[in-house]
Amino acid sequence: MKVTVRQGDTLWYYSQLFSLPFRLVLDSNRDLNQNQLFVGQQVNIPGYWLLTYSIRRGDTLWGIARNRGIPLDALLLLNQAVKPNALYIGQSIVIPERVTTAIVNGRQAYDYRTMMRDLGTLIEIYPFMVYESIGNSVIGKEIPEVRIGSGNKRVHLNGSFHAHEWITTPILMKTLNEYLLSLTNGTNIRGLVMSPYYEDVTLSMVPMVNPDCVDLVLHGASVAGPYENDVLSINAGVENFSNWKANIRGVDLNNQYPALWEIEARRKEQCPAPRDYPGSAPLTEPEAVAMADLTQRRNFHRVLAYHTQGKVIFWGYQGLEPPESKIIVNEFSRVSGYREVQYTDSFAGYKDWFIQEWRRPGFTVELGRGVNPLPLSQFDEMYEENLGIFLASLYL
Repeated sequence: MKVTVRQGDTLWYYSQLFSLPFRLVLDSNRDLNQNQLFVGQQVNIPGYWLLTYSIRRGDTLWGIARNRGIPLDALLLLNQAVKPNALYIGQSIVIPERVTTAIVNGRQAYDYRTMMRDLGTLIEIYPFMVYESIGNSVIGKEIPEVRIGSGNKRVHLNGSFHAHEWITTPILMKTLNEYLLSLTNGTNIRGLVMSPYYEDVTLSMVPMVNPDCVDLVLHGASVAGPYENDVLSINAGVENFSNWKANIRGVDLNNQYPALWEIEARRKEQCPAPRDYPGSAPLTEPEAVAMADLTQRRNFHRVLAYHTQGKVIFWGYQGLEPPESKIIVNEFSRVSGYREVQYTDSFAGYKDWFIQEWRRPGFTVELGRGVNPLPLSQFDEMYEENLGIFLASLYL
């Protein structure tokens, strides 16, 4: 929601008028000088949207404000061209309404367009959230990263490295939405007040690493553009792509990292395939490169890569993980009920590379249980299990 500055208005006053943490108002207006607002300037107010209201017989702005439970000056601010003593029936005014319910509906086939639509809405409502494209997929889809918070602890989450594990994207998007709601409404999540974490943590999220093939799994070869014939050939002519893990060139993005990549290259698929082909060399694919570049730029303190399935959390790599990883994964396991596994006979993954290069905690979180792609009937259960892990990633 945007408001137009009046004489004497300040960002601090707006935070009090709309019952918002001052830091959220400040960070929603990073391009403004808070000490030099000028009359007529547009200011973002997070956590609200505008409703149009048609004046009825007997209405007054004071009565509307009282009935809606909003300050009278909020109405005056948003309706500066309206003469309060000369209202007429049918006249349109705008009313600020606090957003208190989630935008994201995760219980659906959650494709790239749905994610981008939801991200656009969330950015509009919560402009303190920073959006950045970290690169493009093979076909050219933008790969978005969002960041929330201003703290020194940098925590990163990502989903949908593997296309048929696309349910990790709506899990993360709903988690993001819940966090935003709690920040603007001052509500708790499982008894935790979220505002301190905004100050302590910078949260980074890439909800969909592999957008081309999330769409391929959900919609078929027709969305593959110039790669339509290629994916049909790689898939042995089968038009059902529900088991496809790789990117659109048949490279497994979570086998693309220079962390004993050579071992995976020798024992996995030797040519493009729906799953498990590590590519001709590490970091040949733009999606994997985008994630590597992002990780190097952001200098994360910990990363969580979300996959499915198994209800297990992998947390070690070649003995290079720091001692704190054990403390963190024990808490992840406690709040989710997931089993923790230190080592597994797998290499060249994003988590492996992160631990190898930074000697910091990295985790692969395998949500749910069953055969991929997991059904939406598991969504609510997986979301609740993930929520504990998400919160622990902030407070530990």
